[in-house]
Parts: sequence; structure tokens; C-alpha cells
Amino acid sequence: MAAALLAAPAHANDTADMLSDEQRAVAAGVDAFFDALRSDDKTALANTLVPEGLIFIHNRMEAGNWKISQRTAVDHLRSWLDTPPGLDETMTYDTILVDGDMAQVWGPYSFHADDKVIHCGVNSMSMVRTGDGSWKVGNVSFTMVPPSQCAAVGADWVAKDDN
Repeated sequence: MAAALLAAPAHANDTADMLSDEQRAVAAGVDAFFDALRSDDKTALANTLVPEGLIFIHNRMEAGNWKISQRTAVDHLRSWLDTPPGLDETMTYDTILVDGDMAQVWGPYSFHADDKVIHCGVNSMSMVRTGDGSWKVGNVSFTMVPPSQCAAVGADWVAKDDN
């Protein structure tokens, strides 16, 4: 198995010299997802996701009332069309595993609206190499915690005054 592990202190691009060519290609697919997420073009996100994909949300925003929900990538894209501008997500690619045409990217993130932290958590992104050789998001599972818990999930770049 051609699997690789990486512990990166910041975005994968910040440690590109420590990545294999395969890991760099996977990271570029994740980067494309985040670039599309912050784009003013609300249709750009569709080019970064496998339409048959699933998204699992592990919502821990309310203590004692944790919820797990699921939605299809298509449903997510439909709802994404109605989101306001000014959204951004920052993620650290702590682990990038690659085996053939599948990969996994894991790490903490923070989600922002107009420079205000809305929530943080951990992303687990299953990546799929498509027929054209590009990497797209196949499935995503992520946790959501309030800004006061960002450091606890590893998103320690969130300033205390953002909480």
C-alpha cells in the first residue's frame, strides 16, 4: 500500500517540501475546495465535489445536545447557492493519507463569516481521484464546536478575542 502520513503545522502548502507528489496533488484538491468555498461564484464549489458524495455533520454546538445529521453533496450545493458572501474556512492538514485513487485529509478548521469565527471543529475529508486525474471531495465528516472550544479541537489559531 502506498500510504503516506504527514503532520503539518499549517496548511499543506506551507510544508509542501515535506509532501510527496501524491500528497501535494491531494492537498491541491482540498485547496480548490476551500478556494471555491470563499469564492463569490457560488457555483464553483460544484467543481470540487463528487455529486454522489455525503456530508456528515457532528454538531456539538450545544452542550448535552449533540446531533449527527447527514446530507448529500447535491443538497449541500443547492443550499450553498443561498449563503451570504464573506464566508471562509481555515484548515490545518494534519494528516494526508494516499492509497491509489483514494485519499484522506484530516485536521482542525475554523469557519468564519465576515471575519467572525462561527464555529470550529475537525474535518475528515475523503478525496477521490477522478478520471481526469484531479482530486475531488468524495465525502466529508466534520465536527462543529462553538468558538470557545476552538483550541480544544486544535484550531488554536483562533484568537481569544474572537470567542
